Amino acid sequence: MIRPVNFAFNAETAVNNAFQVAGETDHVQETARGEFDGFVSLLRENGVDVTVVEDTPVPYTPDSIFPNNWVSFHADGTLLLYPMFAPNRRAERKPHVLQALADRFTIRQTLDLTGFEQQHLFLEGTGSMVLDRDQQIAYACLSPRTDRTVLEDFCAKMHYRAVIFDAVDAGGQPIYHTNVMMCVADRYVVICLDSIPDAGQRQLVSDSITTSGKVIIPISLRQMAHFAGNMLQVQNTSGERLLIMSSQAFQSLDQAQLDQLTAFNRILHAPLNTIESNGGGSARCMLAEIHLPKKV
Repeated sequence: MIRPVNFAFNAETAVNNAFQVAGETDHVQETARGEFDGFVSLLRENGVDVTVVEDTPVPYTPDSIFPNNWVSFHADGTLLLYPMFAPNRRAERKPHVLQALADRFTIRQTLDLTGFEQQHLFLEGTGSMVLDRDQQIAYACLSPRTDRTVLEDFCAKMHYRAVIFDAVDAGGQPIYHTNVMMCVADRYVVICLDSIPDAGQRQLVSDSITTSGKVIIPISLRQMAHFAGNMLQVQNTSGERLLIMSSQAFQSLDQAQLDQLTAFNRILHAPLNTIESNGGGSARCMLAEIHLPKKV
């Protein structure tokens, strides 16, 4: 997780992120930093091993709080760097962040996809893709930030199978990142199937999930707008699985959905309203999950 120093509404990303709202709060950086610190404390209190890296004021990176878009980490020791849509987000790939991880974890190889930026083709990490790491499936809804060519290159290099579809919000606008409409966990998938307008694509996604042996827990377009799709299942140091989300997402869920989810694992949620409104991302976007081998 990247602790922010210059968090703010980012006009470069707002052009295709309908979840962003400008000027919602005074003292945005201070409020966001408080939300960030409270979130980290909640995770650590529940046994989650969190590597926090402090951002730097220069270069200016207002969205650094969302590291999962530019980097991902894999169990075979692979680190991937991704091509980013907004020029000021490309500066988030700061050497001191990668060094902090190299100090604690084994990185055997780095795959760099950032050259696609020169072709104006983008794939923003585990925002653009929701990975089923057990089944080697990459779910992705296409958008200006999620290009089929780059996705297929990722899948070829990492031996994943792509499940590609189109998804829109309640206003009919393309969903900018797949991870706001679905979350893949170990035994279930939270997904807004209503956001996939094409019946054939909707069936394709549903069939892929059920064939993988996972239960579908549907959410509505309204719940998706409250970041209920932006969840991540993590494992703490005791081996317990936890589902992480924001308080806004948690409060949007009905009792039947909560009963389904808590039958699988405990839920942790933290208030992230300032981060969500100004940044257009939520709890899952703030977590770049580390699957690298840990150094002894």
